Amino acid sequence: MNLVEDRPALAEARDKLTGRVAVVMTMGALHEGHAALLRAARSAADHVICTVFVNPLQFAPNEDFNRYPRTFDADLAVCAAHGVDLVFAPSRDVVYPDGDPVVRVDPGPLGEVLEGASRPGFFHGVLTVVLKLLHLTRPDVAYFGEKDYQQLTLIRRMVRDLDVSTGIVGVPTVRESDGLALSSRNSYLTAAQRSAALAVSRALLAGRSAASQGAVPALEAARSVLAAEPGLAPDYLVLTDPDLGPAPSAGDARLLVAAQVGATRLIDNVALVLGGAGR
Repeated sequence: MNLVEDRPALAEARDKLTGRVAVVMTMGALHEGHAALLRAARSAADHVICTVFVNPLQFAPNEDFNRYPRTFDADLAVCAAHGVDLVFAPSRDVVYPDGDPVVRVDPGPLGEVLEGASRPGFFHGVLTVVLKLLHLTRPDVAYFGEKDYQQLTLIRRMVRDLDVSTGIVGVPTVRESDGLALSSRNSYLTAAQRSAALAVSRALLAGRSAASQGAVPALEAARSVLAAEPGLAPDYLVLTDPDLGPAPSAGDARLLVAAQVGATRLIDNVALVLGGAGR
């Protein structure tokens, strides 16, 4: 496994990779969810690149950039164990050599709702760094987790609208045995907060179970689970179509939730079928 930290070394190493090349972009603190992305990439590509970069553009002044977990040695071990060929771990100055970029990717209206409404400018930062890393790593395909479903949807739209040739593949959310979606931010939770956080996944399952009865019963079932947990402060609970447009009256849909547990913000989502058997 090759570790590079600057642009010339990345370009040289990338030129040596032949065949189908996949990239998995991370902010480090790798867990089993990231490992699932690496396995998916490894199974479908001749070579796998993993980027490790905590992107400052994604953090508002009141958010946890300095507190974000950094476990670089352990991250390298995960990459090595999953057959990564090349790790790109740049500094802030390498990714943004002229300082914070003046020109950024505008996510459009879809970037201003849900997570975008609660975290203004967040998706400008996400899409800007993703586009830069796609240019720098030049992959044939990139893998992203479905847990960050709005992010995945916006990345798909960005590459389509801006004629980026990289294929975008979503990988199902990886969960703990009790249903909690894996996230690097789970490490912030106390034991009591983690117990409260389980209401998020329970709410999604309740919504999916009620989806055969329609959109309103699905939302009501999920909302009742969230309301019953005093240690959790819901931000949003919405039902959409698979592209985050208005929910259909029947057929494939997506149920998305965000909630605050202590100082930690959690997001999750699940696919469901309105007016039919859940899946």
